[in-house]
Amino acid sequence: MKKRILGFWEIWNMSFGFLGIQFGFALQGGFMSRIFQTLGAGKDEIPLLWIAAPLTGLLVQPIIGYMSDRTWHSRFGRRRPYFLIGAILSSIALFFVPYSPALWVAAGFLWILDASINVSMEPFRALVADKLHESQRTYGFVVQTLIIGIGTWVASNLPWLVSKMGVSDSADLGVVPDSVKVAFAIGAFVFLLSILYTVFTTTEYPPEDMEAFEREKKEKNSFVSDIINNVGNMPITMKKLGVIQFFSWFAFFTMWSLANPALTEHVFETPAPVEANFDMSVPADKEAYDIANTAFQKSSNLVGSAMGVYGLSSMAFALLLVLYTSKRRINRKYVHMFSLFLGGAGFLFMNYASPESLKYCFLLIGLAWGSILSMPYAMLSSSVDPKRMGMFMGIFNMFIVIPQIIAALGGINFVSGLLGEQAINAMTVAGLSLVIAGLCNLLITNRSAISYQSEN
Repeated sequence: MKKRILGFWEIWNMSFGFLGIQFGFALQGGFMSRIFQTLGAGKDEIPLLWIAAPLTGLLVQPIIGYMSDRTWHSRFGRRRPYFLIGAILSSIALFFVPYSPALWVAAGFLWILDASINVSMEPFRALVADKLHESQRTYGFVVQTLIIGIGTWVASNLPWLVSKMGVSDSADLGVVPDSVKVAFAIGAFVFLLSILYTVFTTTEYPPEDMEAFEREKKEKNSFVSDIINNVGNMPITMKKLGVIQFFSWFAFFTMWSLANPALTEHVFETPAPVEANFDMSVPADKEAYDIANTAFQKSSNLVGSAMGVYGLSSMAFALLLVLYTSKRRINRKYVHMFSLFLGGAGFLFMNYASPESLKYCFLLIGLAWGSILSMPYAMLSSSVDPKRMGMFMGIFNMFIVIPQIIAALGGINFVSGLLGEQAINAMTVAGLSLVIAGLCNLLITNRSAISYQSEN
């Protein structure tokens, strides 16, 4: 099927739902560890509590990719039914997670939230490849990254913003502050609204041969055998990209799970108070706990706000790429490599950051994030079978979630422990991991993956 060249606003509309998805991910990534700490989790327990996120991605994304490849609805198309279902479930989970009365409830909500976000997210990646001519795919993924950057910055600043508007950061022992509850409620609303916008402003191409499509759906190939066959037949470029993804996502999972304890302790010098160190029946101890907890909650707001800068810089980076790739080709390989180097430097500089300079570390990290969300997918889309784009995008997610599972099961604690007991060592590990990911770009040699080659 010959695909027409789409205008900017058509690409914007089909990607706009990612604003809501990123609201969900930014609130989860910036504040879930804070919720865990508020409910009594120690910093060494936090990575394991986060294991829900990669495990659900490992299971959900290939399944949704497989199902959406084999779906066609006369009104909602192939990918949009999954956007809508995921948005409804994600919005419900986002609203209720800050009301968790116990640590195990919060961990359970994280399972539901991440599974629901993945139901929406995976088809968005496939939709870009479905709708855009190959010459526009880098452009399309970069527009998607621009929207993700906007969502990251705004959502990361929500608790700080609502706190400035007078909503309290103080709370009783084991209770999440109202500023976080309000921020998550806003995120739930934006998530649903932005997905609905894409669902009702975007159309999809039907299968080229509907009769053949229906026959293929009725074939008795099992999902598991299809997954195994496609994993075994992965293009070599996809495997090389997987190595890059491994180290990239190990680094970002480390940031999401441990940046709050590391930076509140090392940069702001206001670690989360440990309940066992206070006798709450003694008025002086209770007052000391309340002071320490309020200081921790306020510095957590500032850590979240600083983290939002990585969304802002990824947005600016994506905007530059949008302007450039709308007219010219780029070398995806070298853009990605140097972006990862800069992100690695951002993590390493955290060892020397002050509360005022922390945002510059996240500015560098945002350049890596902007590239991670666009360049690997653009390179992948040029090297796989278009008829199985959803399946391969889902399988590609394995290279994202496996490093996170390894990190959650003790990988972060083990590697950072080699450097010492300080929480900030986790950020050093993240920086070194991004540098390794950057060097792995030298493995990519496929010319069409590096830069789309016109057939003319």
